[in-house]
Amino acid sequence: MAVSTADIERDIAYLVIGASPAVQRLRAMIARVAASDVSVLLAGPSGSGKELVAQAIHAASHRSPNPFVAINTGAIPAELIESELFGHEKGSFTGAHSRRTGHFENAHKGTLFLDEIGDMRFDMQVKLLRVLEERFVTRVGSSSGTPVDVRIVSATHQDMDSAMAEGRFRQDLFFRLGVVLVHVPSLAERSEDIPQLICHFQKGKPSGAIAHFDESALERLMAHDWPGNVRELRNVVERAGVLYGGEILDAADVDLLLTNALPPLESRRERMAAAPISFAPVGPAPSREQPIDLRQEIETIELERINMALELADGIVSEAARLLTLKRTTLIEKMRKYGVQALA
Repeated sequence: MAVSTADIERDIAYLVIGASPAVQRLRAMIARVAASDVSVLLAGPSGSGKELVAQAIHAASHRSPNPFVAINTGAIPAELIESELFGHEKGSFTGAHSRRTGHFENAHKGTLFLDEIGDMRFDMQVKLLRVLEERFVTRVGSSSGTPVDVRIVSATHQDMDSAMAEGRFRQDLFFRLGVVLVHVPSLAERSEDIPQLICHFQKGKPSGAIAHFDESALERLMAHDWPGNVRELRNVVERAGVLYGGEILDAADVDLLLTNALPPLESRRERMAAAPISFAPVGPAPSREQPIDLRQEIETIELERINMALELADGIVSEAARLLTLKRTTLIEKMRKYGVQALA
């Protein structure tokens, strides 16, 4: 059964969050390469979401009903990588107590994602190239090959031109892996996606574990250079939920989160509640030369106090009514009059 364009776009949008021009270009590229079986090399900084892009390519392809297998080639010990990729026979080496299929066989008819391919040992690059050319894998300790039908998506944060020039990466393997090169943008290249990413990371969490970012906080987040990219943002959002759950954060609070500094002993809400509410006049006093609109002055003060009480109460209407010594229904009517909505 053919997959519709709408289904493909939905699958890609679910995995690749954002609406910035950089993300729109990335989604368009994903849709194009997903339609074929060519090898794709994803280039981008660590933490930018390369594995999610690989998953999106798989989800949008005809291979989506079959396995998506991911392996970080740079994290596997040198003595185990051949067995991990190609499998091994029982007794082929010390500790091989049974036959084991490798990731190539596990991904048969599907997609194999090779992360951090730029860190792969040089001797393993030769063996990988042979498998890509012959489409056969030979388990460690076996003399016969097993055919595999696998789509390869690989990724690296390395400068591959430098790696090839310095002899650390084979040029022929690079061209085999990178039939299509896809640039995955850093978070700094798409900072306008940060509010949408924050909502995505907070989805499904209880209200008490969610920190709310005011306009100044969002501006501070969008101005940050994000060396750790989307992974760093996710950590910041989770840290905010732990330290400031249920509170509204400003730029100063974000600075503490970004530096991983300890928060003040009292919460933001407690700091605000401890400060006296000033009832200084909001406009000039009436005079013979300049009369005032008393009704408008009173409404301005009333609206200001309602907003202040709601902020102190974290958007809880009953608590805000208590701070204003009003009945809850009275406060709701006034909020409706001024078009005010609860903050949480």
